[in-house]
Amino acid sequence: MGRIEDFNQFRTALNEKIVARGNRSINRFFNLDSDAYKDGALDGRTKELMGLVASMVLRCDDCISYHVLECAEHGVTDEEFFEAFNVALVVGGSIVIPHFRRAVELLEEVRAS
Repeated sequence: MGRIEDFNQFRTALNEKIVARGNRSINRFFNLDSDAYKDGALDGRTKELMGLVASMVLRCDDCISYHVLECAEHGVTDEEFFEAFNVALVVGGSIVIPHFRRAVELLEEVRAS
C-alpha cells in the first residue's frame, strides 16, 4: 500500500474511533472543521488552498498532506500549488522549507497515480 492510501486509511479509521466516542464538543469541532471547507462566499477549492498555506505555516505535515490531497481533488494545477507554496514560504519563512519538500514529494505521488 502506498503513502496516500496509508494516510487516508489511518485518518479515516482514527476519525471514526474518535467520533464514535460520542464527545459532543469534539464531534462539533470535527463538524466545524468539515463545514469550513464547503462552498460559501469562497469556493471550497480556494478554502483548501488557504488551508494548505495555513498548514504549511503551522508546520503540520498531516494537515499539509490532507490539503494537498484535497486541492488535487479540486483540480488545483501545479502552477497554483507553487503559488500557494510561495505564499506559505513568505509568511512562514525558511522553517517551512522541510514541510514544503514533503508537500512537493506528496504532490509528485498524486500526479504519478
